Amino acid sequence: MAVSMLDVIRTKRFGRALNDEQIDSFIGGYSAGTIPDEQAAALLMAIVFQGMEPRETTRWTAAMIRSGIRLDLSGLDRPTVDKHSTGGVGDKTSLPLCPLVAACGAAVPQMSGRGLGHTGGTLDKLASIPGWRAELSPDGVRRQLAEVGAVITATDADMVPADRRLYALRDVTGTVASIPLIASSIMSKKIAEGTGALVLDVKVGSGAFLPEVEQARELAVTMVSLGEANGVRTAALLTDMDVPLGFTAGNALEVAESVEVLAGDGPADVVELTLTLARTMLELVGLGGTDPADALTDGRAMDVWRRMIRAQGGDPDAPLPRARHVEEVMATADGVLRRMDALHVGQAAWRLGAGRARKEDPVSPSAGVVWHHRPGDRVRRGDVLFELHTDDTERIHPARLALEGAVELGDEPAPPRPLILERIG
Repeated sequence: MAVSMLDVIRTKRFGRALNDEQIDSFIGGYSAGTIPDEQAAALLMAIVFQGMEPRETTRWTAAMIRSGIRLDLSGLDRPTVDKHSTGGVGDKTSLPLCPLVAACGAAVPQMSGRGLGHTGGTLDKLASIPGWRAELSPDGVRRQLAEVGAVITATDADMVPADRRLYALRDVTGTVASIPLIASSIMSKKIAEGTGALVLDVKVGSGAFLPEVEQARELAVTMVSLGEANGVRTAALLTDMDVPLGFTAGNALEVAESVEVLAGDGPADVVELTLTLARTMLELVGLGGTDPADALTDGRAMDVWRRMIRAQGGDPDAPLPRARHVEEVMATADGVLRRMDALHVGQAAWRLGAGRARKEDPVSPSAGVVWHHRPGDRVRRGDVLFELHTDDTERIHPARLALEGAVELGDEPAPPRPLILERIG
């Protein structure tokens, strides 16, 4: 007997759990276009209000994966492991991390996305490198993993098509903010890419998608459970996003900073997070005896980076785009920098052109924000706090407005907040 979509909606509307047949019927029907948007939107809204039990979320995720292809990486001669971040300001760790872990003996099949809003996208950053291309076929992914050990690419259109349709609907119906739906969206794509292990970087703080630690922990626990249920060894780190990472937010600016890390230098917080994630990834695939710090200092990680960029058509030696206009924002008083708010900085970078409001919007490769001080530094009136980089001078004033309230000066530094808050799994 066919499943009634009205019964599915009513079941969740009244707070009852969906059974396997109802979930499979909905995901399959909506992917095939036989369930209209208005009925799908009604179910999504009911899920936002009523939630889903762990069994429902697991089945929902499995049905999403079955809607498309699942990449087979079993033929590689090294273990596979990936990393996913929930998004932050200045979060460029994927760029040095992928070649670093590959230099230590694992294969890293990272399928990434574009940025939206105040958080930057990995593909947008890499697209600022002349000639680099994001789209690779499944065979191209396997070939690059075999030859280079690392790939960062766009998700294949045939992987988890159900998520593509559902996310577009969630975006326009105010149903994005649901832990089960967020977790299944992220994990269905990561599981479908064929990785054997996964480390999740779940951001917590003002610049994060989930600013409260309780919600972030709930998302992390849910995603770790989904990974393990699907045969993917999974761990999550809760990491701080009250303060932006490094000293740059913006596409080409973050690439340049990532190359500094690969050269054995770079901001201390970016290096710390990159190495912590790398050690966790290597531990999950049985390579915990390898110290990734050595691969930064001896140049192996940089070698893999250059090969990875070239394999995707990019020129690692080409000059990166530079903004036509740079304007400085000065400190208005003496004091110790007690706080730098990540959300304000991310919004400023977005207003300068580094991000997009809609998925189809273009982004500027050269736009962004550079900051010269971090919390704990002593500054004097007239010192440069921020540089605003843009090709469009009309964007400077809105960016300045976004930075109002971004910093707090005082007589004494604020208590330090650890970068790594918690591990789950």
